[in-house]
Amino acid sequence: MAQPLADRIRPETLDEVVGQKQLLGADGILRRIILQGEVPNMIFYGPSGTGKTTVANIIAKRTGKAFYRLNATTASVSDIKDIVASLDTFLTAEGVLLYLDEIQHFNKKQQQSLLEFMENGKITLIASTTENPYFYVYDAVLSRSTVFEFLPLDEQDVEKALKRAATILSKEDYKEYKVSVDDLAYTHIAFTSGGDVRKALNVLQLCFLTAIPDKNGKIQITEEIAAKATQKKVLRYDKDGDSHYDVLSAFQKSIRGSDPDAAIYYLAKILSAGDMPSACRRILVIASEDIGLAYPQAAAIANACVDSAMRLGMPEARIPLAEAVILLATAPKSNSAIMAIDKAMGDIASRDTGSVPPHLQDSHYGGAEKLGHGIEYKYPHSYPNHYIKQQYLPDKIKDRKYYDYGDNKAERAAKEYWDKIKENS
Repeated sequence: MAQPLADRIRPETLDEVVGQKQLLGADGILRRIILQGEVPNMIFYGPSGTGKTTVANIIAKRTGKAFYRLNATTASVSDIKDIVASLDTFLTAEGVLLYLDEIQHFNKKQQQSLLEFMENGKITLIASTTENPYFYVYDAVLSRSTVFEFLPLDEQDVEKALKRAATILSKEDYKEYKVSVDDLAYTHIAFTSGGDVRKALNVLQLCFLTAIPDKNGKIQITEEIAAKATQKKVLRYDKDGDSHYDVLSAFQKSIRGSDPDAAIYYLAKILSAGDMPSACRRILVIASEDIGLAYPQAAAIANACVDSAMRLGMPEARIPLAEAVILLATAPKSNSAIMAIDKAMGDIASRDTGSVPPHLQDSHYGGAEKLGHGIEYKYPHSYPNHYIKQQYLPDKIKDRKYYDYGDNKAERAAKEYWDKIKENS
């Protein structure tokens, strides 16, 4: 039976692993642990195809420990007993490294059977899970382990893995042909992989298997071939081209224009193209730029929905993202915050705005009083309604106005409140 491409070309060194820079980059904590050689009990948490098994294999080769691998979906306590029985033998003189895949499928008794040997160091556990370990791994195991989160790979990292795989396939399996893979084919596969390298490599392998050489022995894998292999049509959504920004622009303008139907359509188009990160970023921006102070809670809700989506991954991620988009599209709108900050930053960039008034300057150091810093400052909380009129802007722009209250209910109420207080002060 043909070996899956992802297993066949699995990286053997940390430098060959794509993505996970936060863990495996030059300053990544997991890289430092691996290179040091003293490997603790660890739990790798993240979506499928993000490098958890690959990193575990690399660690196993570096430690010199006897390496065992179990999948919790099929393993039982008897499998663990077999490993325990091998302890203190010639083969396990350096200890055992156990890689337990999908640990969330082990029940409490099965997980607890490992505790004694994790405690005395005879078994070093590396467990992986696609589910939140704080929900599915028992506290006793968690307390003896360090959790590392593996993130979905971005399209650029997936494309690196695809190009490496294509080179290997061309040299080993298809060396009698002249094989070329279009850049758009790489892009399409990467976009539709959802950050899953294994899935992307399986699609690439299918492209090679189904591509037909021409009479000159040339095989060209095009975007159309990639689309057939992924079973997803080619969308006009080039991440580096105009159509990408056109769709994102229409997405934001639909929400700004309070059209939930159009907003949901463009969200669907973005997600169908595999570009969830761009959708998440726009949602976070829109919550503050277009809804703003008309409904301040929108920013927190949008952030929670995006965080949920990033943890879930596709296809479930579409649900909290749709919730956020509909909320933003139907919420009252205000751009008063962005107008205020842009106006202030424009002044700072284009004119001399002067210095901080002396009564506002820091006075928490010796000699501040001699310099006249902070002397005439009036502490608002010492006055009625926690307000006292005084100058806050520098002298050169003391009468400048940056913030104009929006005409929505929330900002109108705030304006009425402060107008009343300032009139009576």
